[in-house]
Amino acid sequence: MKANLGATYLGNGRCQFVVWAPSANSVELHLPGTDSPDSYLSMAAQPRGYFSLSTEGVEPGTLYRYRIDGERELPDPASRFQPQGVHGPSQVVDPHFSWTDQGWFGLPLQQYVLYELHIGTFTAEGTFEAAIRHLDRLKDLGITAVELMPVAQFPGSRNWGYDGVYPFAVHESYGGPRELKRLVDACHRKGLAAVLDVVYNHLGPEGNYLSHFGPYFTKRYRTPWGEAVNFDGPYSDEVRRFFIENALYWIGEFHFDALRLDAVHAIVDHTAYPFLHELSDAAHKLAYQLNRQIFMIPESSLNDVRLVQPKELGGFGMDGQWNDDFHHSLHTLLTGEKSGYYVDFGRVDDLAKCLAQGYVYTGQYSEFRRHRHGNDSRQVPAHKFVICAQNHDQIGNRRLGERLSQLVSFEAQKLAAACVLLSPCIPMLFMGEEYGETAPFLYFISHSDPQLIEAVRRGRRDEFGSFGWKGELPDPQAEETFHRSKLRTELCEQQQHRTLFELHRELIHLRKTHPALAHLSKEDLEVTVFEKLKLLCVRRWNDVSEAFAVFHFGDAQASFAVALPAGHWQTLLDSSDHRWLGAGTSIPVALTSAGEVSLILQPHSFVVFSHHLESRGA
Repeated sequence: MKANLGATYLGNGRCQFVVWAPSANSVELHLPGTDSPDSYLSMAAQPRGYFSLSTEGVEPGTLYRYRIDGERELPDPASRFQPQGVHGPSQVVDPHFSWTDQGWFGLPLQQYVLYELHIGTFTAEGTFEAAIRHLDRLKDLGITAVELMPVAQFPGSRNWGYDGVYPFAVHESYGGPRELKRLVDACHRKGLAAVLDVVYNHLGPEGNYLSHFGPYFTKRYRTPWGEAVNFDGPYSDEVRRFFIENALYWIGEFHFDALRLDAVHAIVDHTAYPFLHELSDAAHKLAYQLNRQIFMIPESSLNDVRLVQPKELGGFGMDGQWNDDFHHSLHTLLTGEKSGYYVDFGRVDDLAKCLAQGYVYTGQYSEFRRHRHGNDSRQVPAHKFVICAQNHDQIGNRRLGERLSQLVSFEAQKLAAACVLLSPCIPMLFMGEEYGETAPFLYFISHSDPQLIEAVRRGRRDEFGSFGWKGELPDPQAEETFHRSKLRTELCEQQQHRTLFELHRELIHLRKTHPALAHLSKEDLEVTVFEKLKLLCVRRWNDVSEAFAVFHFGDAQASFAVALPAGHWQTLLDSSDHRWLGAGTSIPVALTSAGEVSLILQPHSFVVFSHHLESRGA
């Protein structure tokens, strides 16, 4: 059995150190400030470029570095904790934690209602400990899975997390590894799954010392963020081991239920057994050993079903995938924006295709990309698509970080919530969305290199060119930019914000309890589009009931007739009702259909009807 990478504390002052440094002739462990007679200890060379050492007299909290070939001293690539930042020494951590989740086996993916949050801006304190105090609110809302943006060590104290350079080290400003375990444990006590966003397609620039140890990167490919990770060249077996061991570390030691894999389209791998396939196999093997439900959910811009297809069909066997097409379809209908990648969207039929098939682009020409895009997703189950109206990327990568609450009306916000939460896909809310948070979510960093800071500022300006956004950008390095992005949950005490929260809670409740809406199937679903009226009608059913939802994206009142199976129907939810601060409705609380009904809907509104099959024709 292979020893784990990094420093593994074995108890009673014993610790094992393992590092991969295939280009080094010698590696020494430096333990400054210990009682060791020699603070530089030679590590034994092992096959395939590893160096290892087991030593005594090392307790948790001990700081250390590796010295390569008697020259430069560097932190551990697999460091578990960097208390002095990305340039400081690594620290030995005791992995022991008194877990209380022994009876937790996870939730089926079909039951996930995701809530994405950034630890630094979710609370005023910006810590794991502070986040625990808000779990009851999320539970009350109906959330079932809390998804954390990356927490691996990044430069400074302010960052989205995608500039991480120590994939195993929990950032010290958030509270460190022990406090993260407390957060996951608290989630499980409340019946919430815990999901972590991990980044395996690149590492950040500042504090990234991996190249000094070995060929972690390759110059054969490039990513938008710099050098590509070496997943298919010489020495790539050990690079793959590093990242797969990282994934298993989060699942095994921290008890995470799922990993969201950032931008896997930037992972280039031409091997017969691709990294993503190997990662999926390793995670599912560990899930079997632990008797837990564990899921791998990648983000990809390729619209490629191979990510979620089983390996028997040539796929990678992942469990779900972010579906950007749903967001883009909904966003353009709500805002009318048509710049950048939104140029490919704007029709109600696009959203209908997302619900009925999965992707909008399934092989046809994309004007934004200037080539054909995607493949057929009709055979992919609905619960393998994660959808949203907002997420960190789609808000934070706007010039001013505007949320939908700043872009559309209150009625349109209600409509967006219904489109996401009443779909057969896995819904995700971005922190604060449930009550219409008005604070922006901006891009922020806290690098120490002036040249790098200026390069980030310049890169952000260039990035917005295709959208035609003009004006000065908020400075990503400024501390004010970070503080402006913090949630203001006190807004929920105001009537409109509280009503939006209550609407989200009611929609989630319907999703969970109404038999037809809880049945996540694309097969038992029918969509009808009235493009000129900007109307989308969705009928869903199972063995005992039907649900019929009408979503109106138009700016004017719509009067129309629509086919509706014969029988007695009850109105479950009408966003125009005064209860939801609507303008008033003409929809009755119950209606009888002889096969068609006439309806009048207010602008940017929705209505949901329910029908029990045993009452059909009564």
